[in-house]
Amino acid sequence: MYYFAYASNLNRKQMQERCPDSQPKFPATLHHYQVVFIGWSRRWRGSIATIRPIRGGKVPGATYEVSEECLRRLDKHEGSDYRRMNVIVNNEDGEPIEAVTYIQSGRAEPGKPSPEYLAVMQQGYKDWRLV
Repeated sequence: MYYFAYASNLNRKQMQERCPDSQPKFPATLHHYQVVFIGWSRRWRGSIATIRPIRGGKVPGATYEVSEECLRRLDKHEGSDYRRMNVIVNNEDGEPIEAVTYIQSGRAEPGKPSPEYLAVMQQGYKDWRLV
């Protein structure tokens, strides 16, 4: 099963810590969504990323091959604020790929992410050569 990461789990080191058996696969794009920062994370001391539908939007990210055990670990890490969602992403050749991702399930106000959180995300973009 493929997991589509678009925020801090793009960071390969963090993903390895959270799901040691996950296998990085390929960069991908989720169409008709955008990344937004909402709510407040005590851990990160700022807003955290989620995705929201928007016509014409694009979310760059990457896929990992994950086991059911890994998904249970991610479910626990994401907590009750996020829910798992099935999505279709496109690989670098434009081919559609079925994957799961996480989306914030409640209504939270937009906010500003902490520099630390952004740094983890930015390292993930570098890990996958998305920037």
